[in-house]
Amino acid sequence: MALLETRVAPEWVDYNGHMNDAEYARVFSLAVEALMDHIGLDATGRQRHGYTIYTLETHLCYRREAHEGQPLRVALTLLDRDAKRLHVFFELLDEAGNLLATSEQMLMGIDSEAGRPAPFPAPVESAIGALPHVAREAWPELAGRTIGIRR
Repeated sequence: MALLETRVAPEWVDYNGHMNDAEYARVFSLAVEALMDHIGLDATGRQRHGYTIYTLETHLCYRREAHEGQPLRVALTLLDRDAKRLHVFFELLDEAGNLLATSEQMLMGIDSEAGRPAPFPAPVESAIGALPHVAREAWPELAGRTIGIRR
């Protein structure tokens, strides 16, 4: 599911002439915000429900360089979920559909007033249920990876 479209901003480009590694994380953070908007947790929804989402963990993999002005698209795959958490996989793609980076994340639903994890509010839960979800055997090839030196 396409979630976000943007372009590489000039201030995102580093001394190597391509998008700085931290800016990939920025784009994926913007994708989490777009996901929140999509499931009813925009500013109005966060206030109405007293609810937000925090990122618990992220695994970012860089595949190709992105350059100033280049169009970017972020696609979402929902890998798993429970009453309070979303395990998501984002793919950052260029205009030709080439994979530039991935970000696998664990997101936690939070009761804003209590500052504690809490189940998704019913309307948010319903919107999450409509997201494209794949079974474990159909996960993208780069999902579920661990970091380490292969021997």
